[in-house]
Amino acid sequence: MRYRRTKAGVFSSLLAAVLAVTALPALAYGKPAATALQMQAEPNQVQNVTVVQGDGYATLAWTHVDGATDYQIERTPVAEDGTATGNGVIVGVWRPNRQINNDKPTFADAGFAPGDRFQWRVRARFGTEAQPYSAAVVGTTKPHWGDPNTPGQNLRTQWEQTLGAQYTSDVNEYAYTAAIDELSDRVRVTEIGRTINNRPINMFIIGYPTAPATPDAVAATNPLAVNCNVHGNEPGDREACFIMARQLAFTNDPATLDLLSKTTVLIVPTINGDGRAANSRGNSTGQDLNRDYSLIRQPETQAFMEMVRDYRPITGYDGHEYGNTNTGDLPMLSPRHANVAEGIFDESQNMIEGHMYTQGAKDGWWACPYGCTPGANVGLGQETILRNTLGLKNVVNSLLELRSSGGPTRPNESNTANNRRRKTYSGLWTFNQFLAYHVANLDRITKARGEAIKLQSANSGQIVLEGSREIKAYPAPHPGEAPPPVDAPREENILRHAPCAYKLTEAQYNGARTDGPAGRQTTVAQRLAAHGWKVIKVADGYVVPLSQPERGLIPLLLDEQAVEGLVAGERIAPTLTGTHNGPLTVSGVACLAGATVRGPITVQAGATLIVNGSSINGPVSATGAAGFVLTDSTVRGPVSATGTRGPVVLVGNDVSGPVNVVNSAAVAPLIAGNTVNGPLSCTGNSLAPGNFEVANTVSGPKASQCSRL
Repeated sequence: MRYRRTKAGVFSSLLAAVLAVTALPALAYGKPAATALQMQAEPNQVQNVTVVQGDGYATLAWTHVDGATDYQIERTPVAEDGTATGNGVIVGVWRPNRQINNDKPTFADAGFAPGDRFQWRVRARFGTEAQPYSAAVVGTTKPHWGDPNTPGQNLRTQWEQTLGAQYTSDVNEYAYTAAIDELSDRVRVTEIGRTINNRPINMFIIGYPTAPATPDAVAATNPLAVNCNVHGNEPGDREACFIMARQLAFTNDPATLDLLSKTTVLIVPTINGDGRAANSRGNSTGQDLNRDYSLIRQPETQAFMEMVRDYRPITGYDGHEYGNTNTGDLPMLSPRHANVAEGIFDESQNMIEGHMYTQGAKDGWWACPYGCTPGANVGLGQETILRNTLGLKNVVNSLLELRSSGGPTRPNESNTANNRRRKTYSGLWTFNQFLAYHVANLDRITKARGEAIKLQSANSGQIVLEGSREIKAYPAPHPGEAPPPVDAPREENILRHAPCAYKLTEAQYNGARTDGPAGRQTTVAQRLAAHGWKVIKVADGYVVPLSQPERGLIPLLLDEQAVEGLVAGERIAPTLTGTHNGPLTVSGVACLAGATVRGPITVQAGATLIVNGSSINGPVSATGAAGFVLTDSTVRGPVSATGTRGPVVLVGNDVSGPVNVVNSAAVAPLIAGNTVNGPLSCTGNSLAPGNFEVANTVSGPKASQCSRL
């Protein structure tokens, strides 16, 4: 049964109505306010204060006072009749480095118990000299989201029930998650794995009118993913994710339902359940899981990477908390490893600087680059960190750090519950904005992703084994004092000429490993499978081509010079880079890079052909091949792969003739971003071909298993 809400409103920054406010003079404790007409403007007094109520926060805005160096925000609890019920407290300090619109200051006051009523006042300061307070504004904050009399909406987490005094336990999490799953047709909860201590790792799958039924069906909607709690002692985002899941599951707001009808939301509230139960940063072995997403030594990271492989989110946010008290409310950072495709980096930066900074300035949140203060040695380019791993998997994404304590700009957070409420509701704001951005920019994001997949599959250009892109300071005025430090690649960590592939021995590929929890170690084969990489079995080992969508990540695990390497594979260099006149017959392993073949190519049974950026004047046919990889190439003739024992990869090619992929065994062919001047036919393959949602342009009919590609 589906229960519907009668009041609209999930995304407060997009949908909140301006609070009906009353301008009042300062309140004496226990005495009602006088009328606003008794107030006379004083020199340098803040004017035109307004308040907009959001979910767990209130946005104050006012007219800038010339010469003001900062502003103080005072909050006083009041009764319905305007009588003060407590002392006024300075709860916020607005500084010019908070936001990008300094001439229109705003502040998101947070930390209060939802549903309470307050008076707010603002005063400017010139240096340390305080100016007169503004007229007071009184209003009632929003209660916890959801009608308490409506099933589903009336669910509350342990954290909400205790007003932030307690975090939600695993037992409460499972009951809350199951209740949402049962009561909402929009939600399907699936277990993506188990922790070392056998706690389930659940994921909300949320869509409208119903959640897609399979991973492929989800992938077809270009989903977004939120990873809420990788460090167990940083639980603020986890609580935000629980609230967001309830909002999306039960809201009847038309704008929100429209967003959900265009995509699918994936929420993993607790990847590190063991660490959360112990309130520890690492998992039960002490492993920092955010240093394991590429290496996949732990079952928790394996579960998450298999989810990314199967559900194929195109955008993501990863929730954390940050202990620098002088930083912003919401430090953010894009994937910046140097191998991340430029389009993915640029679109991630646009999501942060173009949207989050702008909306943060409107709603009063201080979004800034991770670090935000000079000398902060954070936000580097390690590929083991989720934001970088996802970027190398062509996912537009960002890190989110909730400032873990109030600091100078939120001086009322010595109260633990106040601090916890501010953190969680700032995370909720960010995740709601993330969904809004994702849907509004789907065309841009899918274009950037498609171009990145084709670029990476082309295996063109250098490989950086360690180092990152520069994050420049946002043009002044900017939200922060400094960008994260430069992590420039050193010459010894650059491969100017990338290999064609890496070759692993049987022992390297399937041999036992010791770099994992006892009894749960996985092989290299299992880890590469979790990444979803194509591997070709040859007579004396295994070949991992670089010509595939995650090319930028492969050498970081398999190259002998890799800094965080998994295994030292043998580099396979191209076997043909120039011109070959006449027919070419392939036996063994052949790799063509930037080559020209003036004649047909025939791949013999058991052989492997890898072609990057080449030109072939004639047909290409493979029957019974071990593997067949053709990327970023021009073929003047038909392309045929029949009975391939291993992977078939066709990405970003221009083919003048029909393309046929028939009877491939065991591995789903990848056919993406090609231009085919003729028909495209796929029949009898044990697994249906996929295209990573990167469409092919086909002038003829698309037949059978390739009809949707």
